[in-house]
Amino acid sequence: MVRLHTMTMIKSRSIVPSLAIFRHQAYRHYWIARQLISAERQMITVAIGWQIYDLARETRSIEEAAFILGLVGLAQFVPVLLLSLVGGQAADRIDRKFILIASNVFRLLVIGGLYWASFTPTHIAIPAIFIASAAMGGINAFTPAASNALYPTLVPREDLPLAIAWNSLGYQSAAIIGPAIGGFLYIAGPDVVYAVAGVMTVIAIGLFSLAKTPKHEPDNSKRSLALIFEGIRYVRDNKIVLGAISLDLVVVFFGGVTALLPVFARDILHIGAEGLGILRAAPAAGAVVVAFLLARRSLTRKVGTWMLGAIAVYGVAMLGFAFSKLFWLSCAALVVTGAADMISVYVRQSLIQLATPDKMRGRVSSVSFIFISASNELGEFESGVAARFLGPVGAVILGGCVSLACAASWFKFFPGLAKADRFEDAAVG
Repeated sequence: MVRLHTMTMIKSRSIVPSLAIFRHQAYRHYWIARQLISAERQMITVAIGWQIYDLARETRSIEEAAFILGLVGLAQFVPVLLLSLVGGQAADRIDRKFILIASNVFRLLVIGGLYWASFTPTHIAIPAIFIASAAMGGINAFTPAASNALYPTLVPREDLPLAIAWNSLGYQSAAIIGPAIGGFLYIAGPDVVYAVAGVMTVIAIGLFSLAKTPKHEPDNSKRSLALIFEGIRYVRDNKIVLGAISLDLVVVFFGGVTALLPVFARDILHIGAEGLGILRAAPAAGAVVVAFLLARRSLTRKVGTWMLGAIAVYGVAMLGFAFSKLFWLSCAALVVTGAADMISVYVRQSLIQLATPDKMRGRVSSVSFIFISASNELGEFESGVAARFLGPVGAVILGGCVSLACAASWFKFFPGLAKADRFEDAAVG
């Protein structure tokens, strides 16, 4: 499942959000830089996935290589688990623009390490990729909270829904273009992918540096641990938000297929690195279609039912992908998963954004991101373990069945979420 940013309600009936938001210089610089980083992250993910699976397959079976591929997700998750809450309170205390610049400078150094590793023998390259993946996880513990807390301050409050809409469409476009570019560039070698990604990161750092952001007002009213636990308590006590986040965690933990796409591309569908890029882009393509529809007509009623229904559709589509042996059918199934995911994430993020006070956005974002990262990176590890014992097809079938089970059981576990009619319900969840 592709993790996507979401849109809140947009009153305009136009299918494309207004360009007026880009009159704000700081947001314009931020938006371009954000999409560059998003695209290069997708490119690097494709390159790392194909490279490490290809290297592992030199001496190992499909199931063993899939397990090693899943370990990459574990390497990315551990730093996120350890540091995300720290990153969230840092975003409320330290200048968010500084965090974005510093973290991306460090990211540039890691990309340089991946570039170097692409010229080394297998016994050096694989450990180097794991170290780089762990470093990327550490960076991701700080950047999402800072980024999500910064952009609402770059535009007037009345323009925030439009800013969120453009963030969503930009991210989804990057999620389509990035994997496709990464897959085709990989034909020339992983070093080419990393070199282009490095150039994109340099440009993004420059744009962040030039953005005229407002002066940061740090929240120094409480100690660090108190700030951290305040964000945790907010999520714990709001049952609607907790239900939405935990549903996302369980479904993507078991139902995610991203980590296994190199396995399907190389050994099941036989479509090569360029085909892998298209598979990676397919869910985002489905999400973009739904995003445009939501830009034209937002969800305003029965939002809980929409979310649970989308999870059920996601599970059925995953089962279709598992049994497919045709490239076009596999792509179509992934497009449906992305469309369903967009609805689910739209509801979850809207609930969080509309119910969270501004001064707590960094901490609540970090708590949410831990759940998201656990579902993504730790879910990739689960996929590798399941593929080791059930085979890649069996692992995806398991994920589809779990998704269907969650869609049904969350009606009982979190009745407030299932009955949520409007997004404003989360404020009293």
